[in-house]
Amino acid sequence: MKSILKKELNSFFGSPIAYLVIGVFLLVNGLFLWVFKDNFNILNAGYADLNSFFYLAPWLFLFLVPAITMKSFADEFHIGTIEILKTKPITNWQIVVGKFLACLLLIVIALLPTLTYVYTIKELGNPKGNLDTGSLLGAYFGLLFLASSYTAIGLFTSTLSKNQIVAFILGIVISFFMFYGFDAIADLLTNSNYYVRYFGFNEHFKSISRGVIDTRDLVYFVSITFLFLFITKTRLENE
Repeated sequence: MKSILKKELNSFFGSPIAYLVIGVFLLVNGLFLWVFKDNFNILNAGYADLNSFFYLAPWLFLFLVPAITMKSFADEFHIGTIEILKTKPITNWQIVVGKFLACLLLIVIALLPTLTYVYTIKELGNPKGNLDTGSLLGAYFGLLFLASSYTAIGLFTSTLSKNQIVAFILGIVISFFMFYGFDAIADLLTNSNYYVRYFGFNEHFKSISRGVIDTRDLVYFVSITFLFLFITKTRLENE
């Protein structure tokens, strides 16, 4: 598994993919949070918090995570290296988990520079240093769990086609439905709409972001991640 992880990371950083994903994520966040004079601008909000960032990041991940994962298996199928990979002394689970961890690690690397936002908010607070540490930690954990679910979905869609663009689009569509689709359906219903929302990523992400780590939210994200990784492994076995 370590060899797969190392191979994938070398592939990311040996091409423009890693730098482009990290750069776009930081640039878009920086522009909306600090430059553009809109509702997301922290300096114009009148209070020091990172709610705008934690609202924007899941939507950015909807596009950036599939961009990272789209080549994971689609490229292997396209150029025929998947057969060589299967002959190595590693299991299909190790192949899937190795690629999953490499993609997730890249997302973590993209998130690390945003910790400077936390320091900035701490300095801007009145009184200085006034931070809700619990909700900040919860929101970051929520982003990581959300990113892991997006990554598992992206890996699955990359097994559905040899075309990376098709894998990219399918990854966006499924991730979008899981994040916002159940909320949209709930808005159309008059009864039991809470239970419908509970099936979606957004409800659980918002719950964790409040700073209260509920085991039900953790089990939900871990289950979704495992489910899509298992389906990916099954697809790999059937190819």
